[in-house]
Amino acid sequence: MSKLNATDIQGFVLRGYNLPVARYLFLRLEDPKRACDLIRRLLSQITTGRRWDGGKPPSTLNIGFTFRGLQRLELPLATLITFPVEFQQGMRQRAELLGDTGVNAPDHWDSLWHEDHVHVWLGINGQTVEALDVCQAAVQSALDETGGATLLGTQNAAAEVVNGKPTTSEHFGFTDGFGNPEYLGVERSSQPGQGKLLDDGKTWAPLATGELLLGYADEAGELPVAPVPHLLAANGTFMVYRKLHQNLATFRTWLDRQSMLYGGGKEKLAAKLIGRWRDGTPIELSPDKPDASIAQDPNRSTNFTYGADAAGTHCPMGAHIRRVHPRDAFGFNGRLINRRRITRRGLPYGPFAAEGQPAADTDDRGVIFMVLNASLSRQFEFVQQQWVQYGNDSRLGNDKDVLMGNHGGHGRFVVQGDASPSNPPFVCSHLPDFVELRGGDYFFLPSITALGMMALGLVDPR
Repeated sequence: MSKLNATDIQGFVLRGYNLPVARYLFLRLEDPKRACDLIRRLLSQITTGRRWDGGKPPSTLNIGFTFRGLQRLELPLATLITFPVEFQQGMRQRAELLGDTGVNAPDHWDSLWHEDHVHVWLGINGQTVEALDVCQAAVQSALDETGGATLLGTQNAAAEVVNGKPTTSEHFGFTDGFGNPEYLGVERSSQPGQGKLLDDGKTWAPLATGELLLGYADEAGELPVAPVPHLLAANGTFMVYRKLHQNLATFRTWLDRQSMLYGGGKEKLAAKLIGRWRDGTPIELSPDKPDASIAQDPNRSTNFTYGADAAGTHCPMGAHIRRVHPRDAFGFNGRLINRRRITRRGLPYGPFAAEGQPAADTDDRGVIFMVLNASLSRQFEFVQQQWVQYGNDSRLGNDKDVLMGNHGGHGRFVVQGDASPSNPPFVCSHLPDFVELRGGDYFFLPSITALGMMALGLVDPR
């Protein structure tokens, strides 16, 4: 297919900005007319997917709406009822299905998410905190002058800076950000291992556009479920926003204690949990030590499969990256997973604490985890329910994902290993909760055309 119309698609959808700081604003819309005036004011500031020929801008601005936000805008009922039911219900109502129970239950979320008051997400990404302030000031001016919405809260996020340079590390100490899929028509640097595996078991190709964007065929040759009219849906997508708190002290203490019992040592056990060494080297390609020549080579860092490691002796069956992106682990050259792929966005939040520095679970730190996908139920919800909170597809029964699972002190993780002294089998039991959910929701990120229709009250399902 030809290239997409990048000027009609929000830039946050088409590209990972790779800007070091971000601020997310959450709004409650007021009366429909003033809310439409606000959208019209913001429209000219929304960052599109157009290429930055002159370098990165100081900041970017993007927008998404919850279902309640679309209701507040008084979109026609005949349009509202055509949105997918999971989007209509929202993330809080689907907590049981997602395994968001116990410490992750909505009762424990930040107060911002206790009621369905959030109507709008505004994402500001920037090169500096000062650039975020300038963009937020422009947004606040639009809020003040139109009276279209009330700012309910903000969330800051930022990359860890080491020696003056932003990194892609998260709080547990692992390099992140390797696995986003490649899609047909989306302009980006192609990287082996990020698309779908072809029948030869070695070559990779882009996924169908309809796995990311509404209005295009997906991997089944079908159009994803989308609202009417077509112009409202086309070039839009759905976003999952989840604030994930990281219990850093618990993780470090647990890893120290478990590694005293594991013959392979602490760093190898840490790599077995995730599926990558801390520098990002996939253990499938380098099972015994990190290798910067692999981790820093785009042609190798994601170019691997699990078909030759069916027993999990290199990369355990339950390793985090193997569970959430199984590649060809289920056979059929990976075709079973092509309709479950998700695109990730987001940044860490809260203070970084280097290894050896004091850290407490009560410190406010974690990652803002955002997912873009054309189908919330078929993509994000399936991965969360079946691969994160349930292990049957990985032949692990009820074992949950070691990193993201809702363990409650009862979890288990198995390192398959082999007969060598440096790679022994090992069972970790009584897993604590390393990550806790602190809130979030589902958002619709419309195209620029759709935003214009919404601002002018021209959404007509007929």
